[in-house]
Amino acid sequence: MHRNNKHKDGYDLNRLISGAPELEPYVFINKYEKQTMDFANPKAVRILNKALLKEHYSIGFWDFPETNLCPAIPGRVDYIHHIADLLEQSHLTKDIVILDVGTGANCIYPLLGNAEYGWNFVGTDIDGKALKSASEIVVKNGLGEVVKLRRQHDQGNVFIDILAESDAFSITMCNPPFYKSETEALEATTRKLKGLGKGADKVTRNFEGQSQELWYEGGEKAFLHTYLYESSLYKNNSFWYTSLVSNKDNVKSMQKSLKKLGATVIKVIEMELGNKKSRLVAWTFLSKEEQRDWVEENRH
Repeated sequence: MHRNNKHKDGYDLNRLISGAPELEPYVFINKYEKQTMDFANPKAVRILNKALLKEHYSIGFWDFPETNLCPAIPGRVDYIHHIADLLEQSHLTKDIVILDVGTGANCIYPLLGNAEYGWNFVGTDIDGKALKSASEIVVKNGLGEVVKLRRQHDQGNVFIDILAESDAFSITMCNPPFYKSETEALEATTRKLKGLGKGADKVTRNFEGQSQELWYEGGEKAFLHTYLYESSLYKNNSFWYTSLVSNKDNVKSMQKSLKKLGATVIKVIEMELGNKKSRLVAWTFLSKEEQRDWVEENRH
């Protein structure tokens, strides 16, 4: 995990239980005499994440439909810390505004980014119900002035009809859907549960998720190339564009496409969370002179 990740040394479950007693029934001592919990249980994982948000990020309200994705906090905040490094390296330190593509019903990236760094956010989503849930989370945590939400009405678009000519974001972020279909998502879940020693008949997601959150026609690669292309239509609306990339085989095709689209800098940042490896791809279309001008304006 990132050096600044509060969860890099594991969880203090006793501390979390003191703030969220409802977590205690799911905690036990395993055969190695280590304190742990059932991470294959959706209810337990949901309670754990709520407890982490309350204890470490002062998020008092975090509730949304069980049919929506329940993200793991350590992995999500790792993305936040990596883009913080990128912003610092770019000398962008003031008035940070981030566009979160596909913010979801849980609104997790704006919550974590604001808690850790005080950033402002605009979150987008195609699902009106998800945005309603995200809005409730924002309002009940008193973040209405720093987190705004926008609805994307066309599932085929990412930035079109979302970005205005006057928008100037420090960075965009996205955790794209990576399955091609519901069938593929269920097969992956079954394999995961078998690995956790659960029967194939218990195909239940410890990360529940609506279709828009988990799969996209053509999978991760198709979504990413739409994301890349549309970012090239708004070259001056964000200093950096970024996305998580689950499948490493997609990185080379992204680099090739971005060069054709006119990206001036492309960065690939490796990320690791337990046994899971991912990577963050970042790019900008700004020339060196435009980058310097942006930084100077940011400083003032």
